[in-house]
Amino acid sequence: MKKAHLLHNPTAGDSDFSKEELTKLIKKEGFDCAYSSVKENGWEAFDEDSDFLIIAGGDGTVRRIAKVLIKRTLLDRHYPIALLPHGTANNVACALGIDGKAKDIIKKWHHYHLKPFDIGRVVGLDTDKFFLEAFGIGIFPRLMKIMDKLEDEIGETAEDKLNAARRVLLEIVQTYEAKSCQIFADGKEYSGDYIMVEVMNIRSIGPNLVLAPEADPGDGMLEVVLISASNRRKFENFLRHQIDGIEQDFTFKTIRAKQVRIVCECKDLHIDDERIKVENPSDIEISINPARLEFIITDEE
Repeated sequence: MKKAHLLHNPTAGDSDFSKEELTKLIKKEGFDCAYSSVKENGWEAFDEDSDFLIIAGGDGTVRRIAKVLIKRTLLDRHYPIALLPHGTANNVACALGIDGKAKDIIKKWHHYHLKPFDIGRVVGLDTDKFFLEAFGIGIFPRLMKIMDKLEDEIGETAEDKLNAARRVLLEIVQTYEAKSCQIFADGKEYSGDYIMVEVMNIRSIGPNLVLAPEADPGDGMLEVVLISASNRRKFENFLRHQIDGIEQDFTFKTIRAKQVRIVCECKDLHIDDERIKVENPSDIEISINPARLEFIITDEE
Protein backbone atom coordinates (compact mmCIF):
# COMPACT_ATOMS: atom_id res chain seq x y z
CA MET A 1 0.00 0.00 0.00
CA LYS A 2 1.44 3.38 -1.00
CA LYS A 3 1.50 6.08 1.64
CA ALA A 4 0.29 9.56 0.74
CA HIS A 5 0.19 12.77 2.74
CA LEU A 6 -2.69 15.10 1.90
CA LEU A 7 -1.87 18.82 2.16
CA HIS A 8 -5.28 20.45 2.01
CA ASN A 9 -6.64 23.99 1.83
CA PRO A 10 -10.02 23.50 3.54
CA THR A 11 -11.24 26.96 2.48
CA ALA A 12 -10.72 26.24 -1.22
CA GLY A 13 -13.86 24.23 -1.72
CA ASP A 14 -17.18 22.96 -0.46
CA SER A 15 -18.51 19.69 0.98
CA ASP A 16 -17.21 17.54 -1.89
CA PHE A 17 -13.71 18.89 -1.19
CA SER A 18 -13.71 18.50 2.59
CA LYS A 19 -11.11 16.67 4.67
CA GLU A 20 -13.55 13.84 5.33
CA GLU A 21 -14.61 13.37 1.72
CA LEU A 22 -11.10 13.58 0.24
CA THR A 23 -9.49 11.19 2.72
CA LYS A 24 -12.39 8.79 2.20
CA LEU A 25 -11.89 8.83 -1.59
CA ILE A 26 -8.11 8.38 -1.29
CA LYS A 27 -8.35 5.47 1.14
CA LYS A 28 -11.07 3.86 -0.97
CA GLU A 29 -8.51 3.57 -3.80
CA GLY A 30 -6.15 1.68 -1.51
CA PHE A 31 -3.79 4.48 -0.47
CA ASP A 32 -2.79 5.04 3.14
CA CYS A 33 -3.43 8.74 3.77
CA ALA A 34 -2.10 11.13 6.40
CA TYR A 35 -3.61 14.62 6.56
CA SER A 36 -2.52 18.21 7.20
CA SER A 37 -4.42 21.44 6.73
CA VAL A 38 -2.24 24.19 5.27
CA LYS A 39 -4.29 26.62 7.37
CA GLU A 40 -2.88 25.14 10.58
CA ASN A 41 0.59 25.55 12.08
CA GLY A 42 3.06 22.73 11.53
CA TRP A 43 1.74 21.45 8.20
CA GLU A 44 5.28 21.63 6.79
CA ALA A 45 6.27 18.68 8.99
CA PHE A 46 4.57 16.15 6.72
CA ASP A 47 5.17 12.43 7.09
CA GLU A 48 8.74 11.70 5.89
CA ASP A 49 7.73 8.11 5.10
CA SER A 50 5.23 9.26 2.49
CA ASP A 51 5.58 7.88 -1.03
CA PHE A 52 3.99 11.01 -2.50
CA LEU A 53 2.29 14.26 -1.49
CA ILE A 54 -1.20 15.33 -2.48
CA ILE A 55 -1.93 19.05 -2.86
CA ALA A 56 -5.64 19.86 -2.70
CA GLY A 57 -6.42 23.49 -3.48
CA GLY A 58 -5.85 26.24 -6.02
CA ASP A 59 -2.77 27.89 -7.52
CA GLY A 60 -2.05 29.81 -4.32
CA THR A 61 -1.97 26.59 -2.31
CA VAL A 62 0.35 24.94 -4.84
CA ARG A 63 2.71 27.91 -4.66
CA ARG A 64 2.70 27.96 -0.85
CA ILE A 65 3.65 24.30 -0.64
CA ALA A 66 6.16 24.57 -3.48
CA LYS A 67 7.93 27.32 -1.55
CA VAL A 68 8.64 24.80 1.21
CA LEU A 69 9.55 21.94 -1.11
CA ILE A 70 12.09 23.82 -3.23
CA LYS A 71 14.02 24.81 -0.11
CA ARG A 72 14.82 21.16 0.57
CA THR A 73 18.46 20.31 -0.01
CA LEU A 74 19.81 17.61 -2.29
CA LEU A 75 20.26 15.43 0.79
CA ASP A 76 16.59 15.77 1.78
CA ARG A 77 14.03 13.46 0.34
CA HIS A 78 12.03 14.82 -2.59
CA TYR A 79 8.46 13.77 -3.18
CA PRO A 80 6.29 13.38 -6.28
CA ILE A 81 3.22 15.60 -6.11
CA ALA A 82 -0.32 14.57 -6.98
CA LEU A 83 -2.63 17.52 -7.62
CA LEU A 84 -6.33 17.86 -6.83
CA PRO A 85 -7.21 21.31 -8.26
CA HIS A 86 -9.98 23.28 -6.61
CA GLY A 87 -9.23 26.96 -7.08
CA THR A 88 -10.63 29.64 -9.36
CA ALA A 89 -8.22 29.50 -12.29
CA ASN A 90 -6.12 26.37 -11.59
CA ASN A 91 -3.47 27.48 -14.08
CA VAL A 92 -0.86 25.00 -12.80
CA ALA A 93 -3.28 22.08 -13.11
CA CYS A 94 -4.27 23.23 -16.61
CA ALA A 95 -0.59 23.31 -17.60
CA LEU A 96 -0.30 19.69 -16.48
CA GLY A 97 -3.53 18.56 -18.12
CA ILE A 98 -5.14 17.71 -14.78
CA ASP A 99 -8.88 18.29 -14.77
CA GLY A 100 -12.10 16.75 -13.54
CA LYS A 101 -13.65 15.69 -10.25
CA ALA A 102 -11.44 14.60 -7.38
CA LYS A 103 -12.81 11.05 -7.33
CA ASP A 104 -12.01 10.56 -11.03
CA ILE A 105 -8.48 11.98 -10.70
CA ILE A 106 -7.69 9.79 -7.68
CA LYS A 107 -8.76 6.62 -9.48
CA LYS A 108 -6.08 7.24 -12.12
CA TRP A 109 -3.16 7.43 -9.68
CA HIS A 110 -2.48 3.70 -9.97
CA HIS A 111 -1.01 4.22 -13.46
CA TYR A 112 1.11 7.32 -13.86
CA HIS A 113 4.36 8.90 -14.98
CA LEU A 114 6.28 11.78 -13.43
CA LYS A 115 6.36 15.18 -15.09
CA PRO A 116 9.31 17.46 -14.24
CA PHE A 117 8.31 21.02 -13.40
CA ASP A 118 10.74 23.93 -13.70
CA ILE A 119 10.95 26.90 -11.36
CA GLY A 120 11.62 30.48 -12.44
CA ARG A 121 14.13 32.46 -10.35
CA VAL A 122 13.97 36.25 -10.00
CA VAL A 123 16.98 38.31 -8.88
CA GLY A 124 17.05 42.09 -8.46
CA LEU A 125 14.22 42.76 -6.00
CA ASP A 126 14.66 43.14 -2.23
CA THR A 127 15.09 39.38 -1.97
CA ASP A 128 15.49 36.59 -4.50
CA LYS A 129 12.13 35.09 -5.44
CA PHE A 130 10.74 32.22 -7.47
CA PHE A 131 7.69 31.60 -9.65
CA LEU A 132 5.71 28.63 -10.90
CA GLU A 133 3.54 30.51 -13.39
CA ALA A 134 5.06 33.82 -14.44
CA PHE A 135 6.86 37.04 -13.61
CA GLY A 136 5.45 40.10 -15.29
CA ILE A 137 5.09 43.86 -15.52
CA GLY A 138 2.34 46.15 -16.75
CA ILE A 139 -1.38 45.56 -16.95
CA PHE A 140 -1.66 42.24 -15.12
CA PRO A 141 -0.29 43.41 -11.74
CA ARG A 142 -2.49 46.50 -12.12
CA LEU A 143 -5.44 44.11 -12.51
CA MET A 144 -4.45 42.35 -9.28
CA LYS A 145 -4.46 45.66 -7.40
CA ILE A 146 -7.99 46.51 -8.57
CA MET A 147 -9.40 43.01 -8.04
CA ASP A 148 -8.24 43.04 -4.41
CA LYS A 149 -10.56 45.98 -3.84
CA LEU A 150 -13.48 44.31 -5.67
CA GLU A 151 -13.21 40.94 -3.96
CA ASP A 152 -16.68 41.15 -2.36
CA GLU A 153 -18.40 42.31 -5.57
CA ILE A 154 -17.37 39.79 -8.23
CA GLY A 155 -19.74 36.87 -7.81
CA GLU A 156 -19.61 33.46 -6.20
CA THR A 157 -18.69 30.96 -8.90
CA ALA A 158 -15.27 30.49 -10.45
CA GLU A 159 -16.64 31.52 -13.86
CA ASP A 160 -18.12 34.72 -12.37
CA LYS A 161 -14.75 35.62 -10.88
CA LEU A 162 -12.83 34.82 -14.07
CA ASN A 163 -15.12 36.89 -16.26
CA ALA A 164 -15.11 39.78 -13.80
CA ALA A 165 -11.30 39.81 -13.94
CA ARG A 166 -11.32 39.73 -17.74
CA ARG A 167 -13.73 42.67 -17.91
CA VAL A 168 -11.66 44.74 -15.51
CA LEU A 169 -8.51 43.88 -17.46
CA LEU A 170 -10.17 45.04 -20.67
CA GLU A 171 -10.85 48.43 -19.07
CA ILE A 172 -7.23 48.66 -17.90
CA VAL A 173 -5.84 47.83 -21.35
CA GLN A 174 -7.75 50.66 -22.99
CA THR A 175 -6.06 53.39 -20.93
CA TYR A 176 -2.82 51.88 -19.59
CA GLU A 177 0.26 53.90 -20.49
CA ALA A 178 2.90 51.78 -22.21
CA LYS A 179 6.23 51.58 -20.41
CA SER A 180 9.65 51.80 -22.02
CA CYS A 181 11.55 48.61 -21.22
CA GLN A 182 14.96 47.25 -22.06
CA ILE A 183 14.56 43.50 -22.49
CA PHE A 184 17.34 41.02 -23.14
CA ALA A 185 16.58 37.33 -23.78
CA ASP A 186 19.63 35.07 -23.96
CA GLY A 187 21.67 38.14 -24.80
CA LYS A 188 19.48 39.44 -27.65
CA GLU A 189 17.70 42.76 -27.19
CA TYR A 190 13.91 43.25 -27.57
CA SER A 191 13.50 46.72 -26.07
CA GLY A 192 10.41 48.81 -26.74
CA ASP A 193 7.22 50.31 -25.30
CA TYR A 194 5.03 47.63 -23.73
CA ILE A 195 1.73 47.42 -21.87
CA MET A 196 2.53 43.86 -20.79
CA VAL A 197 5.65 41.75 -20.47
CA GLU A 198 5.19 38.24 -19.09
CA VAL A 199 8.05 35.81 -18.52
CA MET A 200 6.08 32.57 -18.39
CA ASN A 201 6.80 29.03 -17.22
CA ILE A 202 3.32 27.74 -18.08
CA ARG A 203 0.79 28.51 -20.80
CA SER A 204 -1.69 30.68 -18.86
CA ILE A 205 -1.86 33.27 -16.09
CA GLY A 206 -4.55 35.01 -14.05
CA PRO A 207 -8.10 34.45 -15.26
CA ASN A 208 -7.05 31.59 -17.56
CA LEU A 209 -5.41 33.86 -20.12
CA VAL A 210 -3.56 31.52 -22.47
CA LEU A 211 -0.72 33.75 -23.62
CA ALA A 212 1.91 31.08 -24.30
CA PRO A 213 0.06 28.05 -25.70
CA GLU A 214 3.29 26.21 -26.53
CA ALA A 215 4.81 26.59 -23.06
CA ASP A 216 5.99 23.38 -21.39
CA PRO A 217 6.78 23.72 -17.65
CA GLY A 218 9.32 20.90 -17.88
CA ASP A 219 11.38 21.88 -20.94
CA GLY A 220 13.95 24.09 -19.21
CA MET A 221 12.84 27.18 -21.15
CA LEU A 222 10.94 30.39 -20.44
CA GLU A 223 8.39 31.99 -22.78
CA VAL A 224 8.67 35.79 -22.88
CA VAL A 225 5.37 37.26 -24.10
CA LEU A 226 5.58 40.88 -25.28
CA ILE A 227 2.43 42.98 -25.77
CA SER A 228 3.53 46.26 -27.30
CA ALA A 229 1.63 49.52 -27.44
CA SER A 230 0.94 48.83 -31.12
CA ASN A 231 -0.76 45.53 -30.16
CA ARG A 232 -3.17 47.14 -27.70
CA ARG A 233 -6.21 46.72 -29.99
CA LYS A 234 -5.35 43.10 -30.74
CA PHE A 235 -5.14 42.33 -27.02
CA GLU A 236 -8.49 44.05 -26.46
CA ASN A 237 -10.04 41.76 -29.09
CA PHE A 238 -8.44 38.75 -27.40
CA LEU A 239 -10.06 39.71 -24.09
CA ARG A 240 -13.46 40.36 -25.70
CA HIS A 241 -13.38 36.87 -27.20
CA GLN A 242 -12.51 35.45 -23.77
CA ILE A 243 -15.41 37.30 -22.15
CA ASP A 244 -17.88 36.21 -24.85
CA GLY A 245 -16.68 32.61 -24.82
CA ILE A 246 -15.63 32.71 -28.46
CA GLU A 247 -12.93 30.23 -29.43
CA GLN A 248 -10.31 31.88 -31.61
CA ASP A 249 -6.53 31.56 -31.62
CA PHE A 250 -4.58 34.73 -30.85
CA THR A 251 -0.79 34.78 -30.97
CA PHE A 252 1.48 37.43 -29.54
CA LYS A 253 5.20 37.99 -29.91
CA THR A 254 6.90 35.30 -27.83
CA ILE A 255 10.60 34.70 -27.24
CA ARG A 256 11.95 31.40 -25.86
CA ALA A 257 14.94 31.86 -23.57
CA LYS A 258 16.73 30.56 -20.49
CA GLN A 259 18.00 33.92 -19.24
CA VAL A 260 16.01 37.16 -19.30
CA ARG A 261 16.94 40.65 -18.12
CA ILE A 262 14.40 43.47 -17.79
CA VAL A 263 15.31 47.10 -17.08
CA CYS A 264 12.21 49.23 -16.62
CA GLU A 265 10.74 52.11 -14.62
CA CYS A 266 7.36 50.36 -14.37
CA LYS A 267 6.14 50.01 -10.78
CA ASP A 268 3.48 47.39 -11.62
CA LEU A 269 5.18 44.00 -11.10
CA HIS A 270 3.94 40.56 -10.12
CA ILE A 271 5.24 37.08 -9.32
CA ASP A 272 2.50 34.47 -9.80
CA ASP A 273 -0.48 35.84 -7.84
CA GLU A 274 1.60 38.21 -5.69
CA ARG A 275 1.80 41.89 -6.59
CA ILE A 276 5.27 43.35 -6.00
CA LYS A 277 5.68 46.98 -4.99
CA VAL A 278 8.80 48.81 -6.17
CA GLU A 279 9.62 52.50 -5.85
CA ASN A 280 12.74 52.73 -8.00
CA PRO A 281 13.56 51.64 -11.56
CA SER A 282 14.10 47.89 -11.67
CA ASP A 283 16.94 45.86 -13.13
CA ILE A 284 15.76 42.29 -12.88
CA GLU A 285 17.27 39.02 -14.02
CA ILE A 286 15.11 35.92 -14.52
CA SER A 287 16.44 32.42 -15.04
CA ILE A 288 15.06 28.90 -15.17
CA ASN A 289 15.82 26.27 -12.55
CA PRO A 290 14.92 23.02 -14.29
CA ALA A 291 13.02 20.07 -12.84
CA ARG A 292 12.85 21.28 -9.23
CA LEU A 293 9.47 19.60 -8.74
CA GLU A 294 7.82 16.46 -10.09
CA PHE A 295 4.09 16.05 -10.59
CA ILE A 296 2.15 12.83 -10.97
CA ILE A 297 0.53 12.71 -14.41
CA THR A 298 -1.76 9.80 -15.08
CA ASP A 299 -1.33 7.77 -18.23
CA GLU A 300 -4.90 8.57 -19.30
CA GLU A 301 -4.30 12.34 -19.40
